[in-house]
Amino acid sequence: MSIFEDHKERIITGFALLAAVFVIGLINNFFVMWLVLGGVYILAFKEAVKLFEVENDGLLPFAVGLWLVAGVYPYGDDLFVLAGVAYASAVAFNKEIQWKDFYPFIYPTAGMLFMLTMYQEYGVMSLLWLLAVVALTDVGAYAVGKSIGKTQFCETSPNKTMEGVIGGITVATMGGAFFGLGVVDFTVGFFVSFAVAVSSIFGDLFESSLKRSAGVKDSGDLLPGHGGVLDRIDGYLFGGIVMLVLLRGLV
Repeated sequence: MSIFEDHKERIITGFALLAAVFVIGLINNFFVMWLVLGGVYILAFKEAVKLFEVENDGLLPFAVGLWLVAGVYPYGDDLFVLAGVAYASAVAFNKEIQWKDFYPFIYPTAGMLFMLTMYQEYGVMSLLWLLAVVALTDVGAYAVGKSIGKTQFCETSPNKTMEGVIGGITVATMGGAFFGLGVVDFTVGFFVSFAVAVSSIFGDLFESSLKRSAGVKDSGDLLPGHGGVLDRIDGYLFGGIVMLVLLRGLV
């Protein structure tokens, strides 16, 4: 009972998010998925602008425009590359344009575009697989870290332990291999799940490093008990890229 009281807001918000994901998965419609992921993307983009301490207030319309194009162009991940070429061209043309302003178009933009593309190419089961692997990594790392964790993993996130990280990756790899059976065979699922679990750990660390640099505890306060949107999707932003790349190469 005390555990629930201590984490009441976090648990309630978590169940609400799970329910929303379940409903969206049942609907399994591209427009709905594009709309929902787009909403998440815009919120995450605004948080990233603050974390990167970007002072340019005119970036949001470009992010919205990029996502609108992703709704009709079949290769969303390619749009990230094209955006990079366009921005590099702009920097070369106008020396007053700063590379720092492009950072939010790398993170979280790349991860969100890759996840949308993965849905288009491999269906809703691939997103559910990604969700399961990252969630199992978090849960496994927390449970093992709390029970036997003693060795600090790195200075970026002092609360993470080596034992917890290994435990999380192990749990996610085994569980993910079974979740992936709806998309690939067990062997490929095992390898992909392992790679995604590892990448999600570093996705979490990357966001932690951004928050540390910005001097904030959370990326935002939109989700009670969880912080901001980036606090919830950091592992997916790295994991989604790794999963799509590996699926294209192995399937």
